[in-house]
Amino acid sequence: MDLSLLGWGDLGWGDEMIYGALMTLAVATCSYALGIAFGAIAATMKLSDWVAARMLAEIYTTVIRGLPELLIIYLVFFGGGAVLRAIARGLFGYGAFIDLPIFVTGMICIGLSAGAYSTEVIRGAVLAVPVGQVEAARAVGMGRALRFRRVLVPQVARYALPGLGNVWQLTLKETSLISVIGLVEIMRQAAVGAGSTKEPFTFYVTAFVLYLGLASISNRGFLRAEAWANRGVRAS
Repeated sequence: MDLSLLGWGDLGWGDEMIYGALMTLAVATCSYALGIAFGAIAATMKLSDWVAARMLAEIYTTVIRGLPELLIIYLVFFGGGAVLRAIARGLFGYGAFIDLPIFVTGMICIGLSAGAYSTEVIRGAVLAVPVGQVEAARAVGMGRALRFRRVLVPQVARYALPGLGNVWQLTLKETSLISVIGLVEIMRQAAVGAGSTKEPFTFYVTAFVLYLGLASISNRGFLRAEAWANRGVRAS
């Protein structure tokens, strides 16, 4: 293992690997936020009285969780541009080449996957909220919006955070898959460095350390968030 290859500047690969780590963090954060939005919408649909809404949400979670993430990436990467070109040609008569930016493609693909898993976490958290608390809030005259903000959201956050922490770790790991479409994140940069220097062990160990560091720091963050959400709750 040649650590001199990880120097800073033109003669080393350390700054490139750090850039890859920052790109990984950016993709994971955007994908996770998108996934939470997808999950909240799909969980609401699953809890809805409308049969059609429940069926659509069930199809979404079943299909996305059943497909390999790599296949989803290829479908969006090759199909997204085709859809955009068809829309542009049909609406505006624009026939030039259009393609989704690689960052957006990766964010959508990983966000879809994170959303499918977040759906069940959020739905389970909503169902775990004691019905009596909602009924008590209604009995004292709280409106729907106030009940949602003061009763439902804090309780759902307390129950959902452990599961959403697991979804975040999954999202962080899945960013490595988007290297196949050319986005320069940790794994892509490690592969480029390994190919250029013929020292694969050095770069893949560095990737290991970077992923482990990101996972450890984010895990501490979620533990702090869980402690905040559980403040005032008596341990059983």
